[in-house]
Parts: sequence; C-alpha cells; structure tokens
Amino acid sequence: MPITPYLFYEGRAEEAIGFYAKALGATTTMLMRNSDSPEPPPPGMMPPGYETKIMHAEIRIGDDALMISDGHCAGAAQFAGFGVSLPVRDAADAATKFNALADGGEIRMPLAPTFFSPAFGMVQDRFGVLWLVAVPMEQPA
Repeated sequence: MPITPYLFYEGRAEEAIGFYAKALGATTTMLMRNSDSPEPPPPGMMPPGYETKIMHAEIRIGDDALMISDGHCAGAAQFAGFGVSLPVRDAADAATKFNALADGGEIRMPLAPTFFSPAFGMVQDRFGVLWLVAVPMEQPA
C-alpha cells in the first residue's frame, strides 16, 4: 500500500502546482476548487474569496503522486519535520531538478557526490518544502 504525502499550501496551492509543473515536469491528474464541492460549506466557514482556492489536487511527478490543497488559508504554510525524497535518473537530471527547485528557495546541502549517491542535495523550495534530490546507487546484480 503506497503512502502519499498531502501538503497544505495555505493559499498558494495553485502557484505551487504551476511551479512543480515547470521545475519537475509534474502533471495535474485531479483538481477540485472549494466552489466545486457538491455541498456548500457552513456559513462563516470560509473567508471571502476562498471559494476559488484549491480544496484538493493530485499531481504526478514521474510515477509518484503528491496531494496538494490550499488548506484553510490561515497564513504561511508550515512545512517542518519532514522532507520529500525525489529520486532522479542521473547526475544531470539531479542538477536540472535541484536548480529548478532552488529558484526562489534555499539550498540546504549543495548537490554533490556522497557515499550513498553519485549526486545528492537538499533544497527548500520557495514554499518551504524540503526536497532531498538523489541519484540512487547502482544495486549489485
């Protein structure tokens, strides 16, 4: 049974989806706005303008899913205590994706060879999500 991360961007989900499409080649497989809900929210539950925000979305990065929402738009998103692992094909792919994620973000560990990967680095993107970009080691036959 796969485990799928579900990230809440507190009002910046649409921007994040566009960023990941450009940076990682992500594709949107599902997107539902609050206004698409078959049941209206209780009065006072949503702030004005919230109806156009994303209730639920799923993007695919390669074969893997990432679920995304605007959440309650309660301020800045808090992504702490975890990172999203992004395995890539080779060092060139690692550099391309790492640099794309670093645009507007912060490099936490520069991309470099390690004892466990020919190319590994950590970057916090412009939304605050920590990405661990790595080329998997060749497994012995």
